Amino acid sequence: MNADRSGNERVSERGLAVLHAIVSDYISSNEPVGSKSIVDRHHFGVSAATIRNDMALLEDEQLIVAPHTSSGRVPTDKGYRLYVDTLSKIRPLTSAQRSAIERFLGESRDLEDVLARTVRLLAQLTNQVAVVQYPSLRRTSVRQIDLVTLGGDRVLCVLILGNGVVEQQLAMLPAAQVTDAWVSGVRDRIAGVTIGHDLEAAVIQLQEFERTIEDWAQPGEIDLIRRLVGVVLAQLRANRSERITIAGAANISRPGDLSDSLPSVLEAIEEQVTLLRLLGELAHTSGDVSASIGRENEPYGLEGTSVIASNYEHDGENRSNLGVLGPIRMDYANNIATVRAVARYLSKLLGES
Repeated sequence: MNADRSGNERVSERGLAVLHAIVSDYISSNEPVGSKSIVDRHHFGVSAATIRNDMALLEDEQLIVAPHTSSGRVPTDKGYRLYVDTLSKIRPLTSAQRSAIERFLGESRDLEDVLARTVRLLAQLTNQVAVVQYPSLRRTSVRQIDLVTLGGDRVLCVLILGNGVVEQQLAMLPAAQVTDAWVSGVRDRIAGVTIGHDLEAAVIQLQEFERTIEDWAQPGEIDLIRRLVGVVLAQLRANRSERITIAGAANISRPGDLSDSLPSVLEAIEEQVTLLRLLGELAHTSGDVSASIGRENEPYGLEGTSVIASNYEHDGENRSNLGVLGPIRMDYANNIATVRAVARYLSKLLGES
């Protein structure tokens, strides 16, 4: 997140400090900020009249605006952008917060659990909607496939991937020949064409296997084998596709900043594709943390929101994205620090696993 003050060269250093004061006060109070309150709350060593002049110049630059007839000012999207780009110091998390992150995520049992914990933690620490993308598994190998008879016409299909992901799904096979030995034989054939391959190749191999079933199976078995193959194919395809997990949706239902944008935000959460695109573009614009503010999110139908995104490393060098989405009036300094800290610890945790 590099500072970029292009187009705002006419803003003096004190003017920039006044802008930071306005943004921080407005974030904390949700009330328009006037020159007198700036003089009272901050130590600029100048009069309220001087601060008013600075505010007038900020208004000329379209960095702040007067809402309705209020004597105070609030930041514009452009003002928030300059504020974020010129945050010289991101408030670090406290040692207690860092310890809480390490302890909470360190108790995870597997990848599924660590991502579920990560997204909940982000939502709790930022009070925003948190989004974490699952690692891209297209090149992850198939380690093991098991088919287990459970009785009552049920067969459990277990898929284990090279990165530790375990998928389980039931198949219903109402037929007398579905014995342990029969299921074991089918399992050996399916495993023979999938284990050791990455997900892309395993799908292709299993599709080709499916086309040959009639060549070797008994007529009464063909439909049963196809059902099992269909379940395993669905498991492989589900892990091959891009997925995200979301927490903190209740944070946007509170009355206030997101009232006008709530329908589009809820739609984006439901569809997920929009959030995947936005996180992907944001997280690849910087190696650290990026923010997209207000109208910058208009192409995604989320112009009433701000998004802070980063990425985490897994499988040695591959990266997936995470971030938070919330109102434009959010605590950027805290949220940027939180997203950065969680992303770094998640990379460390997955690198050790």
